[in-house]
Amino acid sequence: MSTLIVLLNLKEGVTTADYEIWAETTDLPIARGLPSVDSFSLYRSASVLGSEDSPPYQYIEVIKINDMAQFGEDAGSEVMQKVSSQFQQFADKPIFIMTESVD
Repeated sequence: MSTLIVLLNLKEGVTTADYEIWAETTDLPIARGLPSVDSFSLYRSASVLGSEDSPPYQYIEVIKINDMAQFGEDAGSEVMQKVSSQFQQFADKPIFIMTESVD
């Protein structure tokens, strides 16, 4: 199983409320319903442990993918293309990191 980690900050002018409402009503339920996705969690950064610095990213998405080939097909679907387009209106240069478990 692969895990996709997405690190993101919001674009200037986008409120956390607007993004979180969209994520809760659109992004999370649609992506969680994809055949290739086992789970999808969204985290709001709170702090940097042991530091008073602000976290470098406002949000972290963690998506557990059970089939990368299917995920590619799912991501190319019309509904996911619409979700992706909307996501790009919120996120400022998101970073997508594919991971593999080491245990």
